[in-house]
Order: sequence, then C-alpha cells, then structure tokens
Amino acid sequence: MDTQVEQYELSHPGEDAVELTAVLSALAEPARLTIVRTVGAFAPEGGMACLDVWDKSGLTATKSTMSHHYKVLREAGLVVMWWVGAKKHVRLRRELIDVRWPGLLDAVLADTSVPRLEPHQ
Repeated sequence: MDTQVEQYELSHPGEDAVELTAVLSALAEPARLTIVRTVGAFAPEGGMACLDVWDKSGLTATKSTMSHHYKVLREAGLVVMWWVGAKKHVRLRRELIDVRWPGLLDAVLADTSVPRLEPHQ
C-alpha cells in the first residue's frame, strides 16, 4: 500500500521577472498584507497551509477571494505555493525579496501602524 502524499509546486515568476512595482502593488491591498504578515509571524521559514493562514489571520473572505489574493501574491513573486495532497501551502519568498530589496520584508513585517499578529505559544 502506497502512503506517499502527492506534492507539487505551482508556477512562479523567475527571479528576473519579479518587479518592485508588482510587489508593492500586491502589498497595498490590506488582505494580502495580512496574509504576508500572518505567514511571516507563524511560519517565517517553512511555510504553512493556506487554511491555517485563514484561521490565524482573522480574514473572513470567501475561498475564491482568498485564492485570488494568493494568486496575486504568487504572481508578484512574494510567495511560493505548493500542494501537499489536498492542502495548498504558502511561504514567503524571502530569499529573493531580501536580496533584491534588502529590508523590505522586515519593514513590512515590523510595521506598527497596523495591529500585529502574534504567534500562539
């Protein structure tokens, strides 16, 4: 009996195709900013299931709206997404963003002008 779970990554823009204007445009929408901050707070390294992002962020958007937000973030180059079985996962594309625009993600994640998301201990 095979117990392996199928896993595959969605398509993402290449490093040279990621533009600052797309990144900033994606972050300008409050729900997408909340998604990025949630992933940064709860799973800064390995990522997390999108369902967990929804649960921890307090966002109340529909599934189709959340899918749209993830698509915009992915196409802007801010996140990497992949499927594990029936669950979609997301992680910040920090290795790219930090090299191209040092300090950008740190500033976004540290901004105190909006409520901070604190990881559960």
